[in-house]
Amino acid sequence: MSSQPPENAPTCRFEVFLQRGFDVVELAAVMNTLKRANAITGDKRFSCRIISDMPGLVTGSTQMLVRAEPAIEGYGFGDVMIVLGGTHIHREGWIRRVRAMQRQKRPVVLLSDAATAFIRATDSRDGRVTTHWRDVALLKEQGYYPHITTSFAEQSDGVTTAAGGGGTAELVIGLISPHIDPVEVAELGNELLLPVIRRSDAEQPHDIAANAGLFDARVTEAIKLMEENMEDPLPMTELTRRVGLSTRHVERVFREVFDETPARFYKRLRVRRARAMIEETLIPLIDVAIATGFCSHNALSRAVRDEYGSTPSKMRARKSITLINHKP
Repeated sequence: MSSQPPENAPTCRFEVFLQRGFDVVELAAVMNTLKRANAITGDKRFSCRIISDMPGLVTGSTQMLVRAEPAIEGYGFGDVMIVLGGTHIHREGWIRRVRAMQRQKRPVVLLSDAATAFIRATDSRDGRVTTHWRDVALLKEQGYYPHITTSFAEQSDGVTTAAGGGGTAELVIGLISPHIDPVEVAELGNELLLPVIRRSDAEQPHDIAANAGLFDARVTEAIKLMEENMEDPLPMTELTRRVGLSTRHVERVFREVFDETPARFYKRLRVRRARAMIEETLIPLIDVAIATGFCSHNALSRAVRDEYGSTPSKMRARKSITLINHKP
């Protein structure tokens, strides 16, 4: 039976800040976790309101519509503020509220793209920070971030930066765990079908090889070697030697799992990494080519065109136009 909170136990009030293109998975994770926590505790211990600098109906990443209240500067603060990630993150819309929450010693959580925007804008050098592992790799390519990690969450000066995405529910459980019993924490994890509730300092699973449960050990090890050797790709003979299998055996396994050769799979991994660097950074294309194991700009261009039907230059042009025409 769920225990009742003491009469003087405060209700923990969450506010979720979102903007156009918000991550609907993160929003659903926050709202569903708080709703189930209330059901387990038997009272409305946790409340949540949605706010935005663009109040009214706000469109999410999957065209989902959510009604948001206005985020009035200096007014109506919750006990905890969560800023969702998304495709149109404008830091100017929420940074003053973040600073106000810091001054009042109230926790702030920035998820995925919001964490990335915060890290870029504040040029974080001192406290530990994190974001989704995909953006961690891009940030490291773009600048000097000595304290960035690939943990699920990092806290510094009252601001928690976090991976977001599928790890959001676990993060919310961590935020509300001081207000509920350990048994209720476990019950909540079971309600959400979480196989384990990870600590915030646990490492994010990243890259394909991190999903070891999807493949057998031989495939996982081969993919891990590929992902660790993008800049200087391993010859297939060396890769298969390290895996401890014959080239013919590895090719047979890859055809069974992916319906393509390991060499082709390796090249596609490198092209995927190159595309992320082209579209998400302004790193010179020749440096992108070198970082992903292509011997020249022309070799990179051919590989990207064959895979995506567009050249790196055209992809980069779209990025430039977006930056120039961007309006908050």
